[in-house]
Amino acid sequence: MLKGKTVVLGVSGGIACYKACELASLLVKQHADVQVIMTENACRLVTPITFEQLTGNKALTDTFDRNFVHSVEHISVATRADMVIIAPATANIAAKLAHGIADDMLTTTVLACTCPKVIAPSMNTAMYENPVTQDNLKTLEHYGWEVIEPDSGRLACGAVGKGKLPSPERLLEACLHTLAHDKDMTGKKVLVTAGPTREALDPVRFLTNHSTGKMGYAIARAAAYRGAEVTLVSGKTDLPKPDYVDVIDIVSAQDMYEAVMEHAGESDIIIKAAAVADYRPAVVADNKIKKKDVDMSIELERTNDILKELGSRKKEGQFLCGFSMETENMLENSRAKLVKKNLDMIAANNVKVEGAGFGNDTNILTLITADSETELPIMSKFDAANRLLDEICARMK
Repeated sequence: MLKGKTVVLGVSGGIACYKACELASLLVKQHADVQVIMTENACRLVTPITFEQLTGNKALTDTFDRNFVHSVEHISVATRADMVIIAPATANIAAKLAHGIADDMLTTTVLACTCPKVIAPSMNTAMYENPVTQDNLKTLEHYGWEVIEPDSGRLACGAVGKGKLPSPERLLEACLHTLAHDKDMTGKKVLVTAGPTREALDPVRFLTNHSTGKMGYAIARAAAYRGAEVTLVSGKTDLPKPDYVDVIDIVSAQDMYEAVMEHAGESDIIIKAAAVADYRPAVVADNKIKKKDVDMSIELERTNDILKELGSRKKEGQFLCGFSMETENMLENSRAKLVKKNLDMIAANNVKVEGAGFGNDTNILTLITADSETELPIMSKFDAANRLLDEICARMK
């Protein structure tokens, strides 16, 4: 996702330097050109050669390195940079950056950068919570920096509290959010639903389906990469919550109905990718239903048709996209659903086709509107999410 992008990775002298090595490796795997700049103290903890082996670029440490006599290297790097991420960032480096102090290769280069900047503080809890440090981080935010809040846990000094550098995967996500896509959805509010619902039968049993939430989560993540303000209403899944997305956890179809209706009116785009139960038990037992020596039947009642109600309430300029998971007559059933529920688009797939449907990392979608059908080949759910958003954005212009 980062091919052709230059990421300046600033490494200051915190014990979490070793995580920066993994971050450098992850960035390279995304085809980024990674330029590491290290402070003097960082070099005491991790050798520059380590980063050079991982990135294929010389790790910069000295503003006055005589190998750069034919260029002003910190200006050259600043000009090439598409983003800067400082990880780990000590209290000292945060203070310098907040107040424009440029006394080494890292601070001098960053002061000359006009690209997006991200800082990931990592330090002792008391140092992090010190009002001076907090003021410095707020100052950086004022100047346009994104500050990644540290994790909590046991720190290298033995203290327990906030100050741990987040995982390299979370730091990579910040880089992807910044660089992976043009921000063509900035200013748009997007509401996405994902995952299954659970309809209680008694205190220990429920009715549900095989949805894992992967498609809806991919759509939410892709929309956030494109600059949208995203709300994700999610049933129970095993997926980690996506960063840069406001996640609302629900359990039942009624829960989802209430959450969706609360946020629908303010949304520019609504994408209903959740697998919502059509029926629920008419009666929920207060105690566990005991096994008997006779057959048992369960009386079911309809749940609210969320998509149909969204269609009936759709405001002018709002784009409503549903999903249609079929096992037969996919196009006919999906077109009927498009009309009946007043949708602008429906994304259809057939769960019997290999590579589509629940649980897979891939999908095969057909995007249907009133006047078109776009058949997508098998692709990752994230790529399918972006193709879906491409079609939506094109129709909203």
